[in-house]
Amino acid sequence: MGKKFTASASQLKPDPRFNSLLASKFVNCLMHDGKKSVAQNVFYAALDRIKERVPDEEPIEVFTQAVENVKPGIEVRSKRVGGATYQVPTPVNPKRQQTLAIRWILAAIRAKKGRPMDVRLADEILSAHKREGTAMTTRENIHRMAEANKAFAHFAFSR
Repeated sequence: MGKKFTASASQLKPDPRFNSLLASKFVNCLMHDGKKSVAQNVFYAALDRIKERVPDEEPIEVFTQAVENVKPGIEVRSKRVGGATYQVPTPVNPKRQQTLAIRWILAAIRAKKGRPMDVRLADEILSAHKREGTAMTTRENIHRMAEANKAFAHFAFSR
């Protein structure tokens, strides 16, 4: 039986402008229909907007910090015990933390319509940098759910 994930992690090359693996991964997730140049243009335009709004910080640092802020430390997983299904809080491994953070940021910007994608992306990154915004709300909801179901934590490692 093979691995559960694709080989993209081992083939991932840093992005050309900032030499960042995280930025490259984000562009790949942002990409639609294989149009990488369009995704890169949107991403770099968003970082240029961030540079205008926060001139004293590097935009790639703002982006990295935003992703760090959105990463969840704990999540709930469904576990069947007897006839009941419990929401069991479990820690999240670092790779999944990054994946969830990117997914939530992209879901947040895709949900908002009516403005260009780079503007929405810049707004969401800046919001996440300040620990606000839709992606941070998603993270807080996950943490709140885990906190509420802390009583079922003892099911996490039982078979």
